[in-house]
Amino acid sequence: MPDSIISLYQRHSEEWDRLRGRSLFERPWLDRFLALIGPAPEIIDLGCGSGEPLAAYLIGRGVAMTGIDSAPALIALCRQRFAAHRWIVADMRALPVTATFDGILAWDSFFHLNHDDQRRMFASFGRLAKPGAPLLFTSGPSHGKAIGNMWGEPVYHASLSSDEYHARLSENGFTVIDHRIEDPECGKHTVWLARRLTDQA
Repeated sequence: MPDSIISLYQRHSEEWDRLRGRSLFERPWLDRFLALIGPAPEIIDLGCGSGEPLAAYLIGRGVAMTGIDSAPALIALCRQRFAAHRWIVADMRALPVTATFDGILAWDSFFHLNHDDQRRMFASFGRLAKPGAPLLFTSGPSHGKAIGNMWGEPVYHASLSSDEYHARLSENGFTVIDHRIEDPECGKHTVWLARRLTDQA
């Protein structure tokens, strides 16, 4: 079922983009993320969707964006809206990118992966992050799986436990800056803000 997510977003890309809220309730977390980064940063957004509102906000703050999404239709919208930035059709589990970045974002995307794929992603986060780079991602509130519904179709979500996320981050050179379970000021999203240690090669 996790692999059906790609087809789901591809087939419903225009509707998803139309319904995606632009209120930017995520802004306080994005601002904290940006505060950990120097001027003119290069950011990678894993699961960038249509580029609005998150990438749009970051671009407006001077970020050079590399966006990754597995749905070609969503990447097409990003290229149309923000042609000066880099947009790549790819599965985050098999990234073609070899560069390192000043920050990594995986908002409302990482949690579509199954448990084992999430575990493997932490090595990718470490490989992509420059020393000191922040990582901002969302997860579920506790270990488990949940099946949502979009357009009458099942949507897979999974989460590791908070303890395991802490351990996986530490093993791959990150320290947790903040973690909020179902943050009431952020649409009840469970949010992680971590940072790669500066002494990591």
